[in-house]
Amino acid sequence: MANESKAGKTAPEKPAIAAAPAPMEKTAKAALAAAEPAQDVAGKMIEESGAQTRTAMEKNMEKATRTAEGLYKATEEAMEFGRGNFEAFTKATQTYVSGMQELSKQAFAAMQVLNEQAVQNARAMSSVKSLKEAADLQSTFAKVQLEKSMSEATKLSEAAFKLAEQSAAPLAARMTLAMERMTRPAAFV
Repeated sequence: MANESKAGKTAPEKPAIAAAPAPMEKTAKAALAAAEPAQDVAGKMIEESGAQTRTAMEKNMEKATRTAEGLYKATEEAMEFGRGNFEAFTKATQTYVSGMQELSKQAFAAMQVLNEQAVQNARAMSSVKSLKEAADLQSTFAKVQLEKSMSEATKLSEAAFKLAEQSAAPLAARMTLAMERMTRPAAFV
């Protein structure tokens, strides 16, 4: 034993705690010194991570804002388009109704002319003296009535076709616009 003296007596042992503070202090200082660069690295990583997160959030918010604005614009355009469709439908309906009134007036006038002709022919038939004269008058009456009927039917048919074109024009214009818009790419993303 190293603590024994020459006379055989043992020297009192020094407590182990008294010798330990110096190496423990060195170890603690060394650990702190080693931890400082790690703290610096961790601090920088946290700052960089925070900056990256902030940048990513800003980009996402900017993108979300652009998307929301695009959707808002698309919604406004859709509402405006719907309003235009309603206006076109209203105009087409008004054109159709007023045109049908005019066609009805023309048809009534044609029927009135044909009825007046029939009354005149009936009067003429009442004054015939022979069967041959009645047959000739009836033949002439039928020919005139047929010609007038065909003439009036042609006029009414042309007017109806023109009315169909006029009343369908606003709807056709809206359909053309709808097709143009459908071929256009969406701009809200």
